[in-house]
Amino acid sequence: MKTTDRAIRRAARSTLTALSALILLATAAAAVQPMQMIGAPDRGPDEGEGPYDRLIIRGATVIDGTGAPPIGPMDIVIEGNRIVDVVGVGVPQRPIDESRRPGLTVEGNPDAVVHEIDATGMYVLPGFVDLHLHTGGVPKAPEAEYTYKLWMSHGITTGRGVAFGPHDWSIREKARSAANEIVAPRMWVYPFTGAGGEGWGGRIIDTPEDARDWARYVKESGGDGLKLNSFRPEIMEALLDEAAQLGLGSTAHLGQMGVAQMNALDAARLGLGTVTHFYGLFEALYKDYDVQPWPPEMNYNDEQHRFGQVPMQWNLIHDRGGPEWNAFLEEMLSLDVTLDPTMTAYQASWDVDDQMNAAWHQTYTLPTLWEFYEANREDHGSYYFDWTTWEEVAWRDFLEVWHDLLNDYKNMGGRVTASSDAGYIYNLMGFSTIQEMELLQHAGFHPLEVIRAATMHAAETLFKPTGRPIEFGVVRRGLLADLVIVDENPIHNLKVLYGTGARRLNDETGEVETVGGILYTIKDGIVYDAKQLLADVAEMVEEQKRAMTTTTTTDNGN
Repeated sequence: MKTTDRAIRRAARSTLTALSALILLATAAAAVQPMQMIGAPDRGPDEGEGPYDRLIIRGATVIDGTGAPPIGPMDIVIEGNRIVDVVGVGVPQRPIDESRRPGLTVEGNPDAVVHEIDATGMYVLPGFVDLHLHTGGVPKAPEAEYTYKLWMSHGITTGRGVAFGPHDWSIREKARSAANEIVAPRMWVYPFTGAGGEGWGGRIIDTPEDARDWARYVKESGGDGLKLNSFRPEIMEALLDEAAQLGLGSTAHLGQMGVAQMNALDAARLGLGTVTHFYGLFEALYKDYDVQPWPPEMNYNDEQHRFGQVPMQWNLIHDRGGPEWNAFLEEMLSLDVTLDPTMTAYQASWDVDDQMNAAWHQTYTLPTLWEFYEANREDHGSYYFDWTTWEEVAWRDFLEVWHDLLNDYKNMGGRVTASSDAGYIYNLMGFSTIQEMELLQHAGFHPLEVIRAATMHAAETLFKPTGRPIEFGVVRRGLLADLVIVDENPIHNLKVLYGTGARRLNDETGEVETVGGILYTIKDGIVYDAKQLLADVAEMVEEQKRAMTTTTTTDNGN
């Protein structure tokens, strides 16, 4: 690589490193000087159609998100941003009963703006809800449009930012999304502990009263919940107690630097709503240890040590189905904790070559993001300094036990959700949410359970702290019109939800063809062409490639 080219990429990576520090370091978060992030551009006149006075999606097969089987043909009636009816208009292999079909006219409003979508042979699902998102996590992080369109093109209509970015910026983007001024999912803001804008003043959380003050600040500033780490018990208790009183949600990355005094069960007993990643789960099930038996050379700041040691827990815990295993899951269930695993964030750990060569990178991954992914000792998650088959085998063993834990919890009635934590570790936004859905099927979930995880269960997790019923996450009369339309059956193959689609042999032509990819993402009754959103992303990638090539050529005098 030419020196000038690398200099450009290094500059972008330095920007990202600042954002990663802001998002990932709990106690230091308040002391980090927030980087300047630019919000998405205003939604253009050709970006999304509607909302309509009356929109009808005709003849679709509906997968409602509850776990119920697909049913169709159905007509879905939307007025403004709400579903007002879901009507059965026939049965498969029989003519549709036209007398049962709702009309396009709006009574008392002859000037109503109406529209219909012929969804014959297509599938309609609730919009997906991803509970672990970062708008940052990409070089040129201020370019939020890139991230938002990757999410929306993959049917993600709601996201929980943990955090999206600096707090004041996140609150502003949340308001713009709620008003549909930008092309973006609806945004639930969960800042990292201690993070805050001008109203917080950079205070460090050292005491329980500091913790309560910060939770009150989050509420007053328009936040929806707290993103926590594994704090000492008196701090965690204060954070979670104050959050509960204020109707704020909570999710925690119970990282290794604090998990010895605050594992998943400890935190759940204090009121934690969501355990994200795997941290704290295995530590609550240790058989012959109370803390992980770290090797003598362990240094947490060396990320190959950090992530290389994760899977070494797979055989340190109580056996699946034993009394300790079952008691742990039963208590987590009784405490109504959501498990939000984000397995896709670690997929490269058990097969780095496969994740590096994913079908979408060439077209949809920014060159500066690719540079960030590559092994280096500066950037978070770029830890493949000398990644070997030994690490990959250990991670596969760990994954098998993790799968068992998640599947057993789901089978007991526990909520497990489908989230991504993308922007790191060869993990691309949007695509990674679908990848997480596939991983849940690998874990033993039926595709209907997978879709429920990505829709209704995620919505329930967000709304539970508020005391309100869900407003999205199910295709149901009265809920918000957040929907996904795809022309292939995702129960048959979840791969059809990827923007790159799925490959299939056409027996008539003898050729392998690509099928699927989401056709429409509907948020608040506004219909977005998902394939066009993805094409916009591809153009952003090409534009950056051209800019880099031009800069390199100019600097070399050619």
